[in-house]
Amino acid sequence: MQIELRDPNIIMKLSRLGSFHQSKISFLRSFLEEFKNWEFNRDLFDLDENGYGEAVYSLKKNKRIYSLICFANALSDDERSDRVIATKWDAAFVLHDGIPTKKDISRLKINVPKQEVGRVSYKELTLSRANKSLRVFNHVVESLTNGKQPNNKILSDVGYLYRTTAVYGSGKFGLADRFRLKNRNEINGPFRLEMMLVYLIRQFTFDQVNHIAKCKNPQKSIQLADKVSRSLGIGNSTGLGMAPFIVNHPTLLNNWILAREKSLKKIREIKIVDHNDKELFIRCLNNSFKNVTTWQTDSDFQRKKISQLIKDLTKLNQYLKNKFDFNKNYPFNDLYLWIEKNLSEECIEYTVSMMMEPYSKIINPHIKEMSSDEEKYFNIPTDRTISDLRNILETKYNEIIKIDFSEKENNQNFWFISKNKEEPRIANRYKEEGHELEQPLAIARDIKKLYIKISNEKNSLTIGNFLINNNDLRHVVRRAFIIEKFPYAEIQDNIIGSNLVPIDMLRLKLSFFGAMKFDPRSDKWLRITMFQGAPLAKELNNLDEHWMYN
Repeated sequence: MQIELRDPNIIMKLSRLGSFHQSKISFLRSFLEEFKNWEFNRDLFDLDENGYGEAVYSLKKNKRIYSLICFANALSDDERSDRVIATKWDAAFVLHDGIPTKKDISRLKINVPKQEVGRVSYKELTLSRANKSLRVFNHVVESLTNGKQPNNKILSDVGYLYRTTAVYGSGKFGLADRFRLKNRNEINGPFRLEMMLVYLIRQFTFDQVNHIAKCKNPQKSIQLADKVSRSLGIGNSTGLGMAPFIVNHPTLLNNWILAREKSLKKIREIKIVDHNDKELFIRCLNNSFKNVTTWQTDSDFQRKKISQLIKDLTKLNQYLKNKFDFNKNYPFNDLYLWIEKNLSEECIEYTVSMMMEPYSKIINPHIKEMSSDEEKYFNIPTDRTISDLRNILETKYNEIIKIDFSEKENNQNFWFISKNKEEPRIANRYKEEGHELEQPLAIARDIKKLYIKISNEKNSLTIGNFLINNNDLRHVVRRAFIIEKFPYAEIQDNIIGSNLVPIDMLRLKLSFFGAMKFDPRSDKWLRITMFQGAPLAKELNNLDEHWMYN
C-alpha cells in the first residue's frame, strides 16, 4: 500500500508545527546515537573549593577527538543575567577540535569568558555560556555536603542545575567555519557539535556540585546519585531570536520536516507489525504519562495544552486496549487515521513521535538527509515564465494568496531588530513606532503582493524580464521556485497577522533540537530542558535508545 506524504497545507500551519515534540530524528538524540561508541574522558579538573577554575572533557574515536573546555567563574547575584547582551556568566564553554594544549587553554581562558568581545580560532568549533539555577544548585550542594540526596520535588520543578543563554557556531567570534567540518561523517547531521557541547556541559554541572560538596565536608559528603543526575538536563531560555531562522532557511526547514514525514509514511506502510515493535510503542505510551504529568509550567496557554494532551493520551490508551487490533494489516496507518479524527494536534504529533521509536532502520537514513547546501538553490531560473510562477503560487500558496492584507488584522505586526539588544522583536504597527525598520520576514504578504503583480503580466514573459522591473520581489520569486522542489519549505501562515502565537515558531525548532517540557513565560519566549533523562557520559556505551520514555 502506498501512503501519501501529509499535506504541507495542513502540516505547515503554525498551530500544527507548534505541537511538534522530540522524536528519534531530533538532533540531541541522533547525536547520542552517533557518539554512543566513543570514548569519554575527563582530562582536566582544576577547580578550587568553591568550584571555580578550568576543566576539560573529551570524546575520542580512532584519531578524532573533540574536547570541551570549561571556565567556571565567581559571579555576584547582581551580575547574573540570562540576556544575550550580558557580559558575565557563571561559566563559559568552548568545544575544541582535538586535544587542547596548555597554551590553548591559556589563550581561551582570556577570550572565552568575554564572549562577544573575545576572539577564538578555527580550532574552536562551538561556544556557549551558562548560569546556575541558584535555588537548585545551592540546594544540591547543601544536600550532598550533609550526606543526603537532594529533594526530588525541588529538582523536578526546575529540571537542571545550569541553563545556557546561547550556543554559537559556524564562524561566530572566529569559530571554525562550517566548510572546514562539513565532510566529517560523525557530525553530518544538523547541530551535532552544538548538541555535543550542551551534553558535555551537563556532565560538568554534576562534577562541579560533587566537587564543591566534597571540599565542604570531605568526611560526610556524598556524590549525586546516577538516577538523580539522569533526571537533570540543561536548561535554556529562548526568545524571538530563534524565530527568523526557520523563515530564512527554507530548504533546511523542508529537510527537517521531510525527514519526519517520510519516516511516518514508511511506518504507516508497514503491513505486518512485529510483536516487539508493538509492545515498544505501547510501553512508550504508558511511560508518557509520567513525563507529561511532571511537565511544569505557569503558562495558562501551555497548561491547557498539557491537560488536553493527558486526556487524549488516556483516550488513545483506552482505544488501544479495548478496540484496536495490531494484528490487522497496516495497523499504524489505521491508528494514524483514527488519531487524526479523534485527538488534538498536540497529541497527534506526540503519537507520531512515539510511532518512530521502534524503527531506527527506517529513520536513520533520513537523519542523514536533514542538512542542506542552501546556496545550491539560491539562483532563480530566469528562463522560466510567469505562467510557471502563477501555477506555483496557486498550488503551493493556495490559502496565502486568499489573505486580504488591506485588513488591519492581517497586517498588524512587524518584525525588527532592537537597537539596544540586537535581537529580533515583534511589535504592533498600529500602536508602536519603527515599522520603517521592518525585517523582510512577512513572506505571506510578499507572496500576495507578487501574485497581484503577475496577474496583469503575460504568461509567456520570462522571470528574468519580469525581475528587471520588479527587483523588490526577487526574494519571494526565489522562494516560490524553492517550494516547487521543497514542499515543506514554507510556513503556511501569516506571521504578521493578529492571530500569530510566536512561541509556535520557537517550539517547532526546539522540537527538532530534542527539547522537552516547554514552559512559555509569555507568547514570545519560553524555557526548556535538554538531555533531561538522558544517559550519563559514562553510560554511552550501553545507550538505551528509548531513554526519553523511561
